[in-house]
Amino acid sequence: MNILLLFFALPIATIILAIAVQKILKCPILVAGVFFAIYLIVAFAVFNASFLVFVVIYTIIAFLTAILTKLITKFIECNLECNQNDNNNSCTTNNNNVSTTSNISNISNNCCNCRRIR
Repeated sequence: MNILLLFFALPIATIILAIAVQKILKCPILVAGVFFAIYLIVAFAVFNASFLVFVVIYTIIAFLTAILTKLITKFIECNLECNQNDNNNSCTTNNNNVSTTSNISNISNNCCNCRRIR
């Protein structure tokens, strides 16, 4: 096995493809499952049984990349939503007038909370 393939090409390809598959599937566990299945087939078709260690490592890399992609995507979406709300001046919170549950629900619907990732 070529060392550059194992330690450079396959991890970089895993990261790039995990980002693309995460954007399609939107589920980090499914992304990891897909990569595990693909690398498991490759392990027995092309390489020998010692490649199984790399299969687990590449699956973990794909899972972590998918989670990071999901978090970054949610963060960007939330910031875009907050910017749109700031431009429309629809984020108005007046703590003195919050006395009923209907006012609280209206405020929570009109304002986004950028510190919370949904």
